[in-house]
Amino acid sequence: MRPKNTFRMHRHFILFKPYGYVSQFISETSKKKVLGELYDFPAGTMAIGRLDEDSEGLLPLTTDGKTSELVRSSKVEKEYYAQVDGLITEEALQQLGQGLQIRTEKEWHQTRPCKVYRLATAPALPERAKRIRDERHGPTSWVSITLTEGKFRQVRKMTAAVGFPTLRLVRVRIGNMSAFEMAAGEVREVGGFDVG
Repeated sequence: MRPKNTFRMHRHFILFKPYGYVSQFISETSKKKVLGELYDFPAGTMAIGRLDEDSEGLLPLTTDGKTSELVRSSKVEKEYYAQVDGLITEEALQQLGQGLQIRTEKEWHQTRPCKVYRLATAPALPERAKRIRDERHGPTSWVSITLTEGKFRQVRKMTAAVGFPTLRLVRVRIGNMSAFEMAAGEVREVGGFDVG
């Protein structure tokens, strides 16, 4: 008798995670919006590199653990656009780029040097479900921050540490994969992930 073929084709997706959703499929409380509400993902699908409930943007998903490890690795760049409170200074940009101390859950962490620059204009992004405060409450600015690490709420902690708290955070790129031209909540099934 021939053995059954146990080979299984893995499936991969990219999602523009909207504001207000958690990066999981089961919520501890029934009040949280979960990824399964956005698309009929196959059993065993996992999010690669979480985005917290208040953050948006590119979120890859896969049924393959090895692929998840590859995408999450420090060899792959993750680029974020952060709208910060105030007009960010050159000094603050320099501090962010050189690396600084942030508090993680249990200890202080020295962030790695990263690529940082101010965006000249606000980026074209999908409307957010909950509006950011308007200009009457003071000016804001946008920065691009490209990391090769991912501590919990790292970008938010970094911008706060230099005096410019993050108001909106959107992951726009992972490797060569981009969230541009995707709508909030849009899911695309892909053959694999181009991490560069």
